[in-house]
Amino acid sequence: MRKYETLQGYLYISPWLIGFALFTMAPMFVSLYLAFTRYDILSSPQWIGFGNFKTMFTADERYWSAWKATLTFVFVAIPLRLAFALAVAMLLNTKLKLLGLFRATFYLPTLIGGSVAVAIMWRQLFGTNGALNSVLAAMFGVTEKVSWITQPSTAMWTLILLAVWQFGSAMLIFLAGLKQIPASLYEAADIDGAGRWHKFRKITLPLLSPVLFFNLIMGIINGFKVFTEGLIVTNGGPFDKTLFYVLYVYEKSFRYYEMGYGSAMAWVLLLTTAAFTLIVFATSRSWVFYESGRR
Repeated sequence: MRKYETLQGYLYISPWLIGFALFTMAPMFVSLYLAFTRYDILSSPQWIGFGNFKTMFTADERYWSAWKATLTFVFVAIPLRLAFALAVAMLLNTKLKLLGLFRATFYLPTLIGGSVAVAIMWRQLFGTNGALNSVLAAMFGVTEKVSWITQPSTAMWTLILLAVWQFGSAMLIFLAGLKQIPASLYEAADIDGAGRWHKFRKITLPLLSPVLFFNLIMGIINGFKVFTEGLIVTNGGPFDKTLFYVLYVYEKSFRYYEMGYGSAMAWVLLLTTAAFTLIVFATSRSWVFYESGRR
């Protein structure tokens, strides 16, 4: 009877299993093979061993520019987004009027933030004739029009600002975590005369650390995968300042038809993302706390 139930369960999930095998696992194994070949789609793959990786690490300057742009984005945009999401979540955790409306309003950018339409809108906002220049002219009398997305010193910051603007998902998760913290702990701290900062550092952060851990992991993974913003808003420019890693994989694979090289780059990205994730997991033992006492 139990074997029948197990077989029945696998039968129910077989459409997903078949789709996962055909459209996820099979392409991964094919790309792993292509990573060791020279393949331009038009001709048969030619086995070159570690040739793609050797070129990648020793002869491709744009490869390291892509890593620099991606790591800058990950180490700046992700912490800023998490900090902003936590601040807004704590504000919404109070007894505000129209709280549901505020939650929906703050979450809306996350629903549409990754779309091409929003990227085009962002490009217009920070362009030469964009709304930002109009606001600066109206409020501060700045008449010089600057294209913020084409300036080497500001292009990356426009994309970081776009990433921070998409804080809604992390905010809702933080808000759910804040709701689980017992109010009695804050009441006891008030009796002891603890201030807001002391309560935040000793009560909120430790009990919210599992939620922070989850948001950090998801932020790192999504940060390494950033693509649409770099393609639509800045197209990797100026001077490769916003040439994100996935954007460079796209260029190599689908613009220059170096599919083998692009596959090699994709596998390096996968291993790097896994390494950063494992580092966060390893360090979580010292800063993630659970009510059960386990870390």
